[in-house]
Amino acid sequence: MTVTPPRPTALDALHRSLGATMTDFAGWDMPLRYASERDEHNAVRTKAGLFDLSHMGEITVTGPAAADLLNHALVGNIGSVGVGRARYTMICREDGGILDDLIVYRLGETEYMVVANAGNAQVVLDALTERAAGFDAEVRDDRDAYALIAVQGPDSPAILKSVTDADLDGLKYYAGLPGTVAGVDALIARTGYTGEDGFELFVAPADAEKLWQALTEAGAPYGLIPCGLSCRDTLRLEAGMPLYGHELTTALTPFDAGLGRVVKFEKTSHGDDFVGHDALVAAAARAETAPPRKLVGLIAEGRRVPRAGMSVVAGGQVIGEVTSGAPSPTLGKPIAIAYVDAAHAEPGTAGVGVDIRGTHEPYEVVALPFYKRQK
Repeated sequence: MTVTPPRPTALDALHRSLGATMTDFAGWDMPLRYASERDEHNAVRTKAGLFDLSHMGEITVTGPAAADLLNHALVGNIGSVGVGRARYTMICREDGGILDDLIVYRLGETEYMVVANAGNAQVVLDALTERAAGFDAEVRDDRDAYALIAVQGPDSPAILKSVTDADLDGLKYYAGLPGTVAGVDALIARTGYTGEDGFELFVAPADAEKLWQALTEAGAPYGLIPCGLSCRDTLRLEAGMPLYGHELTTALTPFDAGLGRVVKFEKTSHGDDFVGHDALVAAAARAETAPPRKLVGLIAEGRRVPRAGMSVVAGGQVIGEVTSGAPSPTLGKPIAIAYVDAAHAEPGTAGVGVDIRGTHEPYEVVALPFYKRQK
């Protein structure tokens, strides 16, 4: 059997020159950390961090019926997204199971960019291509057309302002605009996966290194440091943001995941219903009458770290399952996100624990997120 080596990003040589610990993530060779995960995490919370996210999957949808196609293929109302704005949404199977969670940017009247998770990019591309039949729209694989660099943290607006004349003050959360950053053409989006203010910059791969170096220099006075995927995970975990393969899977509908709000039944699309419509109507009704397990936060009373797949217990019974867990640098304690039975989901519910190798470690049930930035 031939083993395909992980694919390098345009910044691969630079990561190695910085001493990054590399890892195979969804078929890409990605920096896990550069030095201390804790320092990288804290830099994003208090100053700024720089990420290579070039593993994300960009898919462009263009044509007169691009909005109709996306309304048919996805669960959100994409036709109502204004030019220059973005929307968080999902693509589901016919049975309502989540194939991926996505951000869709409307770049022009008839042009959209769908950004999929790295591990699901091909699945999403295939599904959109298949669902495009009969629509006057083109689905294009643009994964090779972009590198993606993110600057995240409270000082990220000041850092980015020093290398662009784009109107960052006027750029709202979940919006994007074309601009020039350090002499490089970029789509500047005010989005991120850390719980902090920040920007994601979509650029040509050939320009990635120049942009990274310019941001590194501009950020030096602020304490900006390069950050790997490890701290990206603890940051999103503290912010209560779901991760595909953990909180979201094909076994769950958006309603099971507590994200039913992204499903827009009232939209119209091409005279028919969107893929998964009937199954999701049933899932919504089920959630009303028999609430599914609820996604909650758990904070450890001890020091042992919970991991995905561990059982959540109460009164000697299994009442749920951990989907993500890690030490929280901000809280100074281990934390977890878990699906638990509705009866044990209220914050402050007593007697809840996590089965860590046979020992029921006590945990406090809290509402998500664990961390919310000060506006």
